[in-house]
Amino acid sequence: MSNKGNTFRQAGNSVSGKRAPSKESATFKKEKSQTTSVPRDYSDAQQKTVKILGILLIVLSLAFATAFVSYLFTWEDDQSYIAKTNGGWGTLFSSSEEIHDEAVELPVVDNKLGKFGALLANQFMYEWFGVASFLFIPVLFILGYRLLFKKSLLPLYRTVVYSFVAIVFISVTLGFLHGFMADTPHMLEGKFGFWTNKLLEAQVGIVGVGCILAFAYLTTLILLYNLDFKFVLFSNRNPKSLSEELEDEDSEDSYTGNNLRTKVHVEDDSIQSVRESFQRPTSINERFQSSREKDAQQELERPAFSHHPIPEIQIDPKDKVVLTFDDSPLERTENTPSISFTIDQPDEDTEELDSPSIQENYSPAITITPQPEPELPVEVAIVPGLVVEDIKEEKEITASDLVAQFGQYDPKLDLSGYQHPTLDLLRDYGSGKITINQHELEANKNKIVDTLRNYSIEIESIKATIGPTVTLYEIIPKPGVRISKIKNLEDDIALSLAALGIRIIAPMPGKGTIGIEVPNSSPEMVSMRSVLATEKFQKTDMDLPIALGKTISNEVYIADLAKMPHLLVAGATGQGKSVGINAILTSLLYKKHPAELKFVLVDPKKVELSLFKKVERHFLAKLPDEEEAIITDTKKVINTLNSLCIEMDQRYDLLKNAQVRNLKEYNAKFINRRLNPEEGHRFLPYIVLIVDEFADLMMTAGKEVETPIARLAQLARAVGIHLVIATQRPSVNIITGTIKANFPARLAFRVLSKVDSRTILDTGGADQLIGRGDMLLATGSDLIRIQCAFVDTPEVEQISDYIGAQRGYPSAFMLPEYVDENGEGSGSVDFDPKDRDQLFEDAARLIVMHQQGSTSLIQRKLKLGYNRAGRIIDQLEAAGIVGPFEGSKAREVLYPDEYSLEQYLETLRNN
Repeated sequence: MSNKGNTFRQAGNSVSGKRAPSKESATFKKEKSQTTSVPRDYSDAQQKTVKILGILLIVLSLAFATAFVSYLFTWEDDQSYIAKTNGGWGTLFSSSEEIHDEAVELPVVDNKLGKFGALLANQFMYEWFGVASFLFIPVLFILGYRLLFKKSLLPLYRTVVYSFVAIVFISVTLGFLHGFMADTPHMLEGKFGFWTNKLLEAQVGIVGVGCILAFAYLTTLILLYNLDFKFVLFSNRNPKSLSEELEDEDSEDSYTGNNLRTKVHVEDDSIQSVRESFQRPTSINERFQSSREKDAQQELERPAFSHHPIPEIQIDPKDKVVLTFDDSPLERTENTPSISFTIDQPDEDTEELDSPSIQENYSPAITITPQPEPELPVEVAIVPGLVVEDIKEEKEITASDLVAQFGQYDPKLDLSGYQHPTLDLLRDYGSGKITINQHELEANKNKIVDTLRNYSIEIESIKATIGPTVTLYEIIPKPGVRISKIKNLEDDIALSLAALGIRIIAPMPGKGTIGIEVPNSSPEMVSMRSVLATEKFQKTDMDLPIALGKTISNEVYIADLAKMPHLLVAGATGQGKSVGINAILTSLLYKKHPAELKFVLVDPKKVELSLFKKVERHFLAKLPDEEEAIITDTKKVINTLNSLCIEMDQRYDLLKNAQVRNLKEYNAKFINRRLNPEEGHRFLPYIVLIVDEFADLMMTAGKEVETPIARLAQLARAVGIHLVIATQRPSVNIITGTIKANFPARLAFRVLSKVDSRTILDTGGADQLIGRGDMLLATGSDLIRIQCAFVDTPEVEQISDYIGAQRGYPSAFMLPEYVDENGEGSGSVDFDPKDRDQLFEDAARLIVMHQQGSTSLIQRKLKLGYNRAGRIIDQLEAAGIVGPFEGSKAREVLYPDEYSLEQYLETLRNN
C-alpha cells in the first residue's frame, strides 16, 4: 500500500485536530471578525437613510474635533462672548446688527466654527465634562463609519461603554486634581467633575474622595482586564531562584527544539488544501468542492515517489484512521511506537517540494490510530439565515409630548377675543395731586404743640405727612414723657383743633414716633381711574388684586383677595360701604378674564348689585334652572351657599386626585396637560361670593346661613372660593365669633360707637373716622387707614355694558345642584315616565358600565348640556337605576352589570 493512500487520503476523510491554529490563520480570523457585518434586509429607503445618518455622524465628529481643538486656544474669548449674551444660545441666529441694537458689546469669536463652535465647545468642555469630551469624537466617528461602510473599526458596544466610563472617570479625576489649585470650575474637568468632587468632598472629605477614585479605578481594571496581583508575591522571591527557573525553562525548550529538527518533507495536496482553506475566506462548500477537484487532478499528474522509500504500515481497511495533531511537548516514548511528521511551509518561488524523509527518533506529533468503526461520509447542510425583526414598542404619550404637539391648555381660548374694559369708561375726579396748604399745616402744628405744652408735655420734633383726606403728624416726645399721657389727650387735641375724627396712634408701628391723624379742611377725592391707571396695579402679579384706594402717604394700596383670604366689610349706613363693594368688583373686572373668575352675588336689597346683571354670561355663576344670576330670595341664598359647599368638596376631591395642595398648583398642572379631562379634571376658575347685606340674611335664616358661611370660610380658601361679606350692623349676633375667627382681613368704615369698632376690628378707631370712604383695613396686627377709591353708578353701568356687549359663554357658570332634606332644591326629580329622554337607555348603560352615577359623566360621554344631563339623571333616579343625591359623592349605581340592566330596561319597555 502506498504511503499516499494510507496517510493523506485517509487523513482527508477523518481528521481530529488538537493542533492550535497557525499565526496566519489567527490573524485572518481577527480581520474577518472586524470587517464583516451582519446582513440585514433593508429597503432602499432605509439603506439611504442609514448612509445619510452615517455621513452626518462623521461630519459631526469632525465638527466636534474642530470646535474642541479651537476652544483649547480661544476659550477665554468664547466664554466672554457667552457670558455677555446670557448663555449665547438665544442669540445664535441673531445677526451682529441685532445684538448691537440691544446695546451689547460682544467680543470677537475666534473659534473655527464661529458662534456655534464656541457654544458647542463651551457646553461640552466647560458646562459638562471638560477635556474628557474629546472622547465623544471617536464614538461619533466609529458609529458613522459603521453605518456608512457597514464595517466596524472597533467593537461598537465596548467602545461606547468604555468611552462613557472614561469620560466620567477623567472628568471626576481632573476635578479632584484641579481642586488643589483652584476653587472654581475649569474647562479641564468641566462643571460635572468640579461639582461632583465638591459634593463628595462635603460628604467624605478630600482623602475620602481620593480613596473612592482609587477604588473605582482598580475595580474597573479588574472588571475589564482581570488584573493579576501576583507581582506582589514575586517581589519577595530571591533573584537567584528566578534565574534558575528561567534556565530550566530554556533547557526544556532546547530539548524540544532538537527533536523538532528531525523533519520529514512530505508533498501532499491534502495538507496543502487544509492550509489554503485557513488562508482564503471562502465558504465551506467552495473549499470542499475545490479540494476534491484538486485531489483528483493532481493524483493523475503526480509522479510516484522515487526517493527515500517509506516502509509500509499494514492497516485493516475496516479500521478508521484518525490524524491527531498534538502540540504538547515532545517526549520520547519506547513502549508506544508512532510515526512523526513535520511539515515545512514551502517558499512561494519553489515549484517542487523536497522529498519526505523518515528519522529513527520520532515523536507522536501525528498519530495514526485504527478505529473499529467505519467513518460516515461528511454531509454539509446549508442552513438558511435567520432574520430577527426588531420589536417596535409603542411609546407612551406623556404630558410633555402633548404640550409639544398642541401647546399648553389655554382656558381663555373660548373667549379669545375678549377685551378688558378701558380706563376711558371711568371718570377722573379732580387732579389727583395733593394740594399743600402751608398755612393750615403750620396752624395745626402750633395747636398740637400748644395743647401738649398745656399739659406739660414737651416734644423734640414734629413731622407732617399729607394724605388725600387726612394729614398725619408724627411727633417725638422728649425723654421721660409717658405715651399713655398723650393717648389720653385725644379729645383735648380734637377740641383745640376743632376737627372731627382725630385719631392718635401711640406708638407708630415700626417707628419711634407718636402719630396724630388730623382731617384736611379740603379733602381730595380719590377716583377709581387714578388708582387703576397706576403702574402698580397694571403690572401686579397678584391672583385677585383689589385696588382699595390711597393711604395717608398718598400711595395706592392694592391687596390680594386670594391671600386675605376672606374679607369682612362693615360700616354704618351712608359711610361708603356700597362704594367699597363696587370698587372691589371693578378692580377684579378690570384685571381678570371671564375664564379665570366667577362671581356669586347675593343682594337681599335687590338694587345694590343689579348693575352687574349684564355680565351674567361672562362673570356670574348661578344654580341650574335658575333664571336670575343675582340672588335676592333668602331660600335661594341657602341653596346657593350649600351648592358652593358641594362645589368646594368636589374641588377638594380633584385636588386630592391631582396630588396638589391649592388651586394655583392644580390649574398649573392642568394647563401643562398633566391631568386627564376624561377623569373629571377641568380648569377651575376662582369663585368670589359677595353678600351685600349679611344682617338681613342672619335675621331671616339664622343658622341655615351661618353654617355654610362658616364652613366656606374655614375650608374654601385652598380651592379658590373667597368670601366678601358686608353688613351695616356689626353686632355680635350678626358677626358671630365663628365667622370672625375665619375672617382675618376686616374692612371697617365709620361706625357710631367704640363697641361696634371693637366688634369689627377688635380695637377702637373706626368710630373716629370721618366717613365718605374713610376706612381702616385690619390685616392681622396691622391697621391701615385708607381713603376708598370712588366709583359712581354711571361708571359701573358703562363697564357692565362694555363687557355685556362682547361675546360671552352660552350661559352663566353652573354650580352643582343641591337638594335639601325636604326634597326641594335646585333641581326637580318629578317627571312623567312616558316623557323619558331619547338617550335614557344609553345613559343608563353608560352609568352601569362605569359604575358612577354622575351628571358630568353623561355630559362628557353623550355631549349634552348640563340641564338635559340633569334631567336624565333625575329620570334614572326615579327609575331606580341610580341612588339619591349624596352631596359631593357620586350617586350609587343600583345595577351591578349590564345584563341585569338590560332585563330591567326590557321590563320598562313592555310596561
